[in-house]
Amino acid sequence: MLNIKPLGDRVLIEPQDKENGERTKSGIVIPDTAEKKRPEQGKILEVGEGSRNEKGELIPLSVKKGQTVLFTKYGPTEIKIDDKEYLIAREEDILAIIEE
Repeated sequence: MLNIKPLGDRVLIEPQDKENGERTKSGIVIPDTAEKKRPEQGKILEVGEGSRNEKGELIPLSVKKGQTVLFTKYGPTEIKIDDKEYLIAREEDILAIIEE
């Protein structure tokens, strides 16, 4: 079990790889193994307490633990724990929440 608590406006994300690969305009499927790209989607495992404004007031994050999110490709920092990769990202690196 992970015991990582992000600080400030950061979140811990478990990246989710695309399952089927990408399809070109002509219909050719390029499997993920052909070109290893960083994932742009993941599940939030932990969230920090939030950021502080100029008055020192705490501004909580707008994302929550358990949500699936889209994030910028190169914004998050990669970390590796027990041979598994995770990402630590700032809230500003999160582009959208995926609702099912």
